[in-house]
Amino acid sequence: MNNKSFYSLSLIALGMSMGQVAVGVEQKPEGFIEGSTFSILNRNLYFNRDYRKGQSSPTGNGYSAEWAHGIIGRFESGFTQGAVGFGIDAFAMEGLKLDSGDGRSGARSSVDVLPHNSKGQPEDSYSKVGGAAKVRFLDTVVKVGDVFPSTPVVAYGDSRLLPESFRGATFTNTSIKDLTLQGGRLHAMSQPNSSGMRDGFSTFYAGAVDAPWIAYLGGDYTVNEHVGVSLYTSQFKDVWNQYYAGTTLSYPLSDSVSLIGGFNYYRAVDEGKKLLGSFDNNIWSGKTGVKFGAHTVTVGYQRNNGNDDFDYLRQSDSIFLDNSIQYSDFNSPKEQSLQLRYDLDMQAFGIPGLSFMTRYAKGWDADYSNANSVYMRRGADGAPLQDQKRWERDIEAKYVIQSGSLKDMSLRVRQATTRATDFESDLDEVRLIVEYPLQLL
Repeated sequence: MNNKSFYSLSLIALGMSMGQVAVGVEQKPEGFIEGSTFSILNRNLYFNRDYRKGQSSPTGNGYSAEWAHGIIGRFESGFTQGAVGFGIDAFAMEGLKLDSGDGRSGARSSVDVLPHNSKGQPEDSYSKVGGAAKVRFLDTVVKVGDVFPSTPVVAYGDSRLLPESFRGATFTNTSIKDLTLQGGRLHAMSQPNSSGMRDGFSTFYAGAVDAPWIAYLGGDYTVNEHVGVSLYTSQFKDVWNQYYAGTTLSYPLSDSVSLIGGFNYYRAVDEGKKLLGSFDNNIWSGKTGVKFGAHTVTVGYQRNNGNDDFDYLRQSDSIFLDNSIQYSDFNSPKEQSLQLRYDLDMQAFGIPGLSFMTRYAKGWDADYSNANSVYMRRGADGAPLQDQKRWERDIEAKYVIQSGSLKDMSLRVRQATTRATDFESDLDEVRLIVEYPLQLL
């Protein structure tokens, strides 16, 4: 997919969506002030990762531990009155170190809670300030500035202290009933542990990439109350063209029993200068399960048919695969994986707000024999790794306070254990997360 075809698709999508306005119901703009919201989220995060094979942190302790507090303030205006409405979104975020140091810092590891200085020491604090101008015409909203896209091919990550963001332009259109179209062109990103709003692009498995931009286009359509479908494409300039198709399924058998399922498929093909080498990968996952009363049981299967790791933007959530879980993605070349998951909602037992989840996933057949030079992993003898295996077990408990002055405060503990052959880490991980949202406007 070249630049011309991508922008042609964008114009076609916009034209189709605007052409449907006549059948929609005109909504009265709420006004710049009347439609404004202002919220503050306090997030307290403790992150401990213990490497069980004796792999050492940069300071040689074999583990990383960081404790920090984040304050995330967001303002979103409404739109001015008139055929074309204008508005702004703005945010200010602060991250504060509570406890960490040379001996426990996650510097240059994958913990990524706090930024670090040139000596690998965690900074005492860091901040992000940004915003976007926005325009609404009919049912289309265009934003330019610091944005938070959420699609299967480009999605900002929010699993660390502060959320990730991108800089560029996006549009969203809802003219057609039950259809949401989205697109954008982004030229910079901001990692969760960075104050910079114009950082270069980086991927999870290949690291920094000197690419000028990434663009995406697609939509989500609700067929009926039981079926939803999504189609997206993206172009990461000189890196890849990516295509995604997905479905969500649910079907009630009775008032208390329903079947659930879903399917996700990605194809990624090298593009332009091939900055991450030559590849033509496809990976897919499917799940099926049953929800009965307070219980939900699901089984998921995933398979990477490509010769390379299925890569995506670092610390983003741009991987809508069922077996991409707390630590492992189960996306190595030729890897197959199976997951069993159980969820319990304690509201049915008189404790609203309390929930539990546990899952076990196992992967096998990972094979780097035909990986390109960027994604190649070799053993101690220098030969490409073959017949690699791993498993992960996750346990999570969460409680959301239902009333009183602390209403909506959540307390969550996440624990992961993973064991693998030569291609991955053995580790035990604990995350403790307390969040307190305040809606001030």
